[in-house]
Amino acid sequence: MHMNSAPHLLIEDRAEYERILDDALRTAHDRPDLAAVGERLNAEQLRTMALNATALITSAAAAEYDHFVKVREELRSPSASSVGGADPVVAMGGGVSESGAGFGAVLTVLAPVLAGTAALIFLIVGYVLKMLNPEPSFAETLLAVGWFFGALTAAGILAAAIGLLITALRNSKTQVPAEEAGGELPDEVARAREAWRHALLERGVVPFLRAALSDPSADPASTTPPRRVNRMPKIGYSGPDFSSPSEGSSSTSRPTFTSPDFTSPDFGGPEHLPE
Repeated sequence: MHMNSAPHLLIEDRAEYERILDDALRTAHDRPDLAAVGERLNAEQLRTMALNATALITSAAAAEYDHFVKVREELRSPSASSVGGADPVVAMGGGVSESGAGFGAVLTVLAPVLAGTAALIFLIVGYVLKMLNPEPSFAETLLAVGWFFGALTAAGILAAAIGLLITALRNSKTQVPAEEAGGELPDEVARAREAWRHALLERGVVPFLRAALSDPSADPASTTPPRRVNRMPKIGYSGPDFSSPSEGSSSTSRPTFTSPDFTSPDFGGPEHLPE
């Protein structure tokens, strides 16, 4: 099923538009003006027509939708999480320390890996040398170095775990925008969203369905919305009338030409000369 691209609807809100449409069709029999669903047009045909007319339907609630998008974007912007006049300083400080935090994070990740690799190599070589007879004198040294790197590996893993815990606690303060998709919305965004949903349903979806049910010429397979809800004037063009001239007029208006009469001169011999 194809859904037209609506100028007043972002991609992330198209699923919400479809949910509103489906709810309206599911509860259509609770509305007296939509009780005719299923008689001439069924719910699936009406849904197809409404999806093809997405731009027209959503334009009925364009003001509420613009306000909803504006409030949502303000919540998502980085400045929404700042409180007080000291926040720009904190943000600048965070930007300065980000590079240091990034290097520290890389070091925290690489240190256990490198130390663990070194510990494994030294321990394997040390234990292999201890099996030789006679045992080399530096076998014990290699084992000691291996266990030292093993201790560094354990310390690095512990430091990484602590760093991850601190990062999770620090980022938990900015989780409100991230919960928008699955959790509860902030009050202002929720009110703006509900106002848009109500306006879209009452001024867009329901009037469209009502007009489609009452329009006997509505074609469910057509991408053209019903005439009664089409607010754009239909401009028609008709070709000019060209008629071929009739035979009678052509015969009267056409000039006639007659060929001149040519008579041959009389030629004769000298005996025929005039006297």
